[in-house]
Amino acid sequence: MPSVPVHSGEMSQNSERGPVHPSRVQADASNPVTPARAPLTPAIDPAARASRRMYEGLSASSVGLELGVAVVISLLFGMWLDGRLGTEPWMMLIFLCFGLVAGFRNVLRAVARAERAAERTDRG
Repeated sequence: MPSVPVHSGEMSQNSERGPVHPSRVQADASNPVTPARAPLTPAIDPAARASRRMYEGLSASSVGLELGVAVVISLLFGMWLDGRLGTEPWMMLIFLCFGLVAGFRNVLRAVARAERAAERTDRG
């Protein structure tokens, strides 16, 4: 008996799509009806993979800029505080140290992010 299509109230009867399967389904060689119990691996489009690599490369190349910006902004803020409070070199030196710590923290975070990305590409 043919099934009756259910109208969803949309303009087109085939406008709703079902959920997309996250990976390819491979059939078991011994039983073509039962799918194999393979681990789920996301099927990634090659263009998406290339753009992810490009994004990771741009993120890694901006590390030096982040270090410099953190130091310069904190140095200028310390100089501004010195002018307002009258503590001539001390606030500048303190905020210079804060900027260096923040910049190196950003560098270490970027290195850890790059290592995780390298592990992902090695596995899959």
